[in-house]
Amino acid sequence: MKIIVTGAAGFIGSHLCEKLLEGERNTVVGIDGWIGPTPSHVKTFNIGPLLAHPRFTLISENLLAAPLHELLRDADAVYHLAGMPGVRTSWGSDFEAYAIHNISVTQRLLEACKNTRIQQFIYASTSSVYGEKDGKLSEGMEPAPLSPYGITKLTGEHLCRVYHTTFGIPTVVLRYFTVYGPRQRPDMSFHRFIKQLLANEPITIFGDGTQSRDFTYISDCIDGTAAVLGNEATIGKTINIGGKEKASVNDVITLLEELTGKKAVRQYTASAIGEPKHTWADLSLAEKYLHYCPKVTLKEGIAREIEYIRTLYREEEQ
Repeated sequence: MKIIVTGAAGFIGSHLCEKLLEGERNTVVGIDGWIGPTPSHVKTFNIGPLLAHPRFTLISENLLAAPLHELLRDADAVYHLAGMPGVRTSWGSDFEAYAIHNISVTQRLLEACKNTRIQQFIYASTSSVYGEKDGKLSEGMEPAPLSPYGITKLTGEHLCRVYHTTFGIPTVVLRYFTVYGPRQRPDMSFHRFIKQLLANEPITIFGDGTQSRDFTYISDCIDGTAAVLGNEATIGKTINIGGKEKASVNDVITLLEELTGKKAVRQYTASAIGEPKHTWADLSLAEKYLHYCPKVTLKEGIAREIEYIRTLYREEEQ
């Protein structure tokens, strides 16, 4: 099976490529345009182990210019993970980049899938599409994003649906809930908290720290994402991918203190606009269609990310 993965050098994309290559009949073509907040040297670090794999090919090209019809002609599946991430940076003049890379690129990919033998087009969306809701978030709830970023990702979902209903493209939408772990972007909270704590710097917290998230460890996210491949029952569906437990930001920092043996200097700042107070995934559909059951506890996952960040910055210093 030939599988296209966009955003292959990113956090989730690089892990997904490794997982897909465990299937001995799979070949993976990773595409990455090296855009977004992740520094190039971090993406190089992410993708490094894959480059020597005989069934992996990396194409470093912007999806706005890549010859998509040629690339997709003999592909069996597409995982579309590429895009411009981040809620806080999606306001103002930066929105143009979000519209281009999250909306226009998705539409261009879907157009290229017409008249091909694509068996699945799997679109990576986000819990940000839900907005502010109480209790567990189920896929049947009406989306109400609080940020321009969330709006662009929801637009991508709508594009998937109209191309599915109009042209029969077999789309699947996955909504990720706050994924963390090794290779996480430097601008994401866990990465930033751990780096600041290890460097004996104050930890910057948006709001009062009582906001909670359904934190999803990367290996659980990848297990759920990979389980979609070849699963015809998922076509046309929207499915949450969440974590084993939710916690507040303050809880996370207390756990970081326990795991590192360091006392955090907590520096609270104004709440970030565009972010919901709480997220919590209803995983009923993931359990039904993917037999999804997240395994990694928050404590275990954070311990792994701490070790990764220690290694990452140690290598950068050498």
